[in-house]
Amino acid sequence: MATSGSSGTSVAVLQWPTGVALQYPGSDAFKDATKRWSIYKAPTFSYSLSPIDEEQVAGIVKVAVANKISFLATSGRHGYGTSLGKLQNGLSIDLGNMKMLEIDTNAQTVTVGPGVKNGGLANHILEAGYQMPVGSCSQASVIGITLGGGIGLFQGLFGLMIDALLSIRLVTANGGVVEASVSKNPELFFGIRGAGANFGIITSATYKLSKAVNDGQVFTADIVYPENMRSDYFNVLKTYEDTMPAELAMNTTINWNVDSNQTQIIGTFVYSGSEAQAMQVLTPFFELNPPVIRKSVVPFSQVPDVILFGMIAAMSEPGNIHSIWTANVRRFAVDSFNSAFEKYDAFYKANPDGRMCAGVFETFSNQAVTISDQNTSYPWRDCKGNFMFQVAWPELGHQVEQPASDLARSLREEFAATSGYPDLSVYVSYAHGDEKLEQIYGDSLPRLIALKKQWDPKNIFRYNNGLPRELPPSSSD
Repeated sequence: MATSGSSGTSVAVLQWPTGVALQYPGSDAFKDATKRWSIYKAPTFSYSLSPIDEEQVAGIVKVAVANKISFLATSGRHGYGTSLGKLQNGLSIDLGNMKMLEIDTNAQTVTVGPGVKNGGLANHILEAGYQMPVGSCSQASVIGITLGGGIGLFQGLFGLMIDALLSIRLVTANGGVVEASVSKNPELFFGIRGAGANFGIITSATYKLSKAVNDGQVFTADIVYPENMRSDYFNVLKTYEDTMPAELAMNTTINWNVDSNQTQIIGTFVYSGSEAQAMQVLTPFFELNPPVIRKSVVPFSQVPDVILFGMIAAMSEPGNIHSIWTANVRRFAVDSFNSAFEKYDAFYKANPDGRMCAGVFETFSNQAVTISDQNTSYPWRDCKGNFMFQVAWPELGHQVEQPASDLARSLREEFAATSGYPDLSVYVSYAHGDEKLEQIYGDSLPRLIALKKQWDPKNIFRYNNGLPRELPPSSSD
């Protein structure tokens, strides 16, 4: 266990901020501060600190940087990109105790700390009569979701989470504190909205709120389509490529049905409106006469709890293996969908221990995304689908890892080729970690690198799909 900085000084005797105690492996406090959703190629820590306010965060950063102690600031710890695993035996700065949440009904804004999670935010703002773009996992940090852009089920109505973001407070690489908005440090604010993990630790964020649509009541449906319906399902999905209403979000999951011992599709539909309106919009999917249908109308804050037959909560439990490969698409390629089904089906039958793997195809309306403020570093506003090839296995080192990874990599290549983009493009928060910088940051890359050089010249914040400090001749070389 590493217990000293580069000078050999014991970490235990360093002058950390008053009231913040070092936690070490073996203690319950350390476990709570460092447990992660995915343990695959994850960062490891020799000690952790859990600040309660911005001043303590700034003090921790000053001490760590002065003593050349590598660290990672986390809250929900749902990030899974393999670049995070480059930090080994470091310091965990656990932001989970910073749970400030303030709604200003006059200004129609909400301000949150990094310890506020997606589910808690949604409940509070809906109680006040509002909505805003939020992520799909209740246990992920609101600010953490925002850092890469913040795609989600309600983006067709409200845009991305970065489109609702009004301002942030940030602890910088030298332990200073700055504000960023369209009027204060606007260039930094540009970088935060799409590449935010690269410039510091956000200690608070303020978002604009929107009046709740349909009083915040949302129609949801999960529909099972067995193997013999897959081509018909994908053909119907294709017809929505250019016609998705702002109120609609859809998710397609290819997975293994343990009861029927077959590969299946689960179509998940979320519509911000009445059931009658939703049924009219979704008629082609119901006319396929699928054997299993679950329908409900629930408050917007409860959507993650009911969709996918309520499985999201179980899938959000920490401590399991998740390796995810992804591709953005501008078009829905039916041949690629059918190929993915066939490949998953063959994989499941050959690898029973890999039957927790799944293909997850998010197709959310992007109407508000394409018309929102364009001066953000998020580069994929014309994206119509974020496709994830999620693979998992029972334990680290299991023999299924190689064939599962080969499957996911091949599907990423196939969908990239039919995506409508000239190259692979990847949402930064979904990045596996082996992509080229241009494939993650797009045309924003040169501007982001200039910001990195300005705000983090020593590359302190380098573990979450980190930007370099100099523009390489070509990261494609």
